[in-house]
Amino acid sequence: MIPEAASSVYAQILDIVASVEPRIAEATRKELADQRASLKLIASENYASLPILLAMGTWLSDKYAEGTVGHRFYAGCANIDTVESVAAEHAEALFGADHAYVQPHSGIDANLVAYWAILAHRIESPALKRLEAATVNDLAEDDWETLRREFNAQKVMGMSLDAGGHLTHGFRHNISGKMFEQHSYGTNPVTGLIDYDALRAAAREFKPLIIVAGYSAYPRRINFRIMREIADEVGATLFVDMAHFAGLVAGKVFTGEENPVPYADVVASTTHKSLRGPRGGFVLATKEYAPAVDKGCPMVLGGPLGHVMAAKAVAFAEARTVAFQEYAVKVAENAKALAEGLLKRGVRLVTGGTDNHLLLLDVSGFALTGRQAESALLESGVVTNRNSIPRDPNGAWYTSGIRIGTPALTTRGFDEADFDQVADLITEVLKNTTPASTPKGPSKAKYVLADGVADRVKARAQELLADSPLYPGLQL
Repeated sequence: MIPEAASSVYAQILDIVASVEPRIAEATRKELADQRASLKLIASENYASLPILLAMGTWLSDKYAEGTVGHRFYAGCANIDTVESVAAEHAEALFGADHAYVQPHSGIDANLVAYWAILAHRIESPALKRLEAATVNDLAEDDWETLRREFNAQKVMGMSLDAGGHLTHGFRHNISGKMFEQHSYGTNPVTGLIDYDALRAAAREFKPLIIVAGYSAYPRRINFRIMREIADEVGATLFVDMAHFAGLVAGKVFTGEENPVPYADVVASTTHKSLRGPRGGFVLATKEYAPAVDKGCPMVLGGPLGHVMAAKAVAFAEARTVAFQEYAVKVAENAKALAEGLLKRGVRLVTGGTDNHLLLLDVSGFALTGRQAESALLESGVVTNRNSIPRDPNGAWYTSGIRIGTPALTTRGFDEADFDQVADLITEVLKNTTPASTPKGPSKAKYVLADGVADRVKARAQELLADSPLYPGLQL
């Protein structure tokens, strides 16, 4: 429960904002109201705590601090040094990592830092040595041309987008797909699971410099010991993107061979999603890769965001508590309950279930595209996102899948019984939605939701949400 004094302060803060631009204050109030009134099932979203939110709204935002702790390009950075050091200290202790770099502004930024750090560490060239010894502006154009040729000749191997990988794992429309010669690995067409033998064979043939492990829509765990073995066999650096499941690693749900940190050379992540922190990123690295990772600014990043690094420090501190570990366990338990609830109601799940925090629904059995299902659910107060499924006939825009996750509603206090009811609401919407007709046939975007369904589902959702209020006591 938020104290009455804190609620009053928040209201006053928004009044101050409104005195300059009332539309921003109103949008902020409305966002809280919308989040309170909906079932947030987007697997990549969560709710940050009040201390995390407050840490971002300070004058730490006003300071430039390019460089690293103790080695800045601007004067007067002693307090930013403290903030960054504390955040890194918590991250290293939380994940058992040799080194943490907490400057990345987002997950994509964190992945770019990881890629360039690996390239800088692995590739031998006079131009690169000059880059490591100087600032970026000291390089001659000939040096840059040499680097472009050498870096673009490198190979990366990551999970394909339709199998559950992320666009930063070599997708052609992302910079990662333009930096590298890329080869994707997929999943078994029958089970939907990673086929490690096929991955091993492909790696032996392709011989990548970097193997990327991690996902954004794969509902199972990864054996990082096997991924390490494959990387070692072909002389590759193992890079893990744990943006989605960092909270399950921090909360000790993923241990042993399912914990990437002891096996990977470099690990990148976001701080939101299952970690429940501010929107941002970070990189973990072994001692061997740490110096290259610390060159992220200015090689890839601009000035660090001091106020966000402060919020990251608070989030990492929260994640080191027993309460967070209990939360992480509930996230995984609730995901299984949600999966079981959907399966018993006839919904097809990719891989047949989940053992992490997310599920991938194949809605083609309802004769729907992912876009239609996403829109019908949103109309009914259930917030999800459409997502490709393996070998998706509808492509990445319309898709045939819906991705859902349990981190946010678990933060609100939902339990396994609540998630069984959520499964019932999702199924009711899907069963009562049909594609709209057009002169050219069934639409891939427009849909028809049976009369009364949206109101009925919203009403039932409100009953569930009323028992688990968001930021209770906060009145704006």
